[in-house]
Amino acid sequence: MESTAFDENPLLLESQVCFALAVANRSVLKIYRRILEPLGLTHPQYLVMLALWEHAPLPVKEIGKLLQLDSATLSPLLKRLETAGLIERRRRDDDERSVDIVFTDAGADLRTQALEVPGQVVAALGVSLDDLGELHDVLTRVNAAALAAEAAAV
Repeated sequence: MESTAFDENPLLLESQVCFALAVANRSVLKIYRRILEPLGLTHPQYLVMLALWEHAPLPVKEIGKLLQLDSATLSPLLKRLETAGLIERRRRDDDERSVDIVFTDAGADLRTQALEVPGQVVAALGVSLDDLGELHDVLTRVNAAALAAEAAAV
């Protein structure tokens, strides 16, 4: 088996998975920020809207689960989207304690504009769809492993 720089020095910055993830995250989100700005959305707001466009109506707790966000992070996001007129909260008829989130007509109109976002991101990255699909698969597995490791540690 071949020796790597990591074997010789496990504390090399360039060898750290956390570093590669952090800098890639910042770089990719910078591209999303530029593309989403004309839509009036931040990246976290875009993720909420994606979840709603796919599954609405959604209880707040379910949005949190889908996006892996706690309520302290999610609540301000929902408030800003509601203030922007893109979503509304609706108490459930069968359980007044539960609130569903739905997108408004303006939120539905925004979906039409957002259809161009994925293609714009791919074009800006200049990476093949195959590479992006492979990256998505690997990151999904890494996330599942990290969640499992965290659950086991508790």
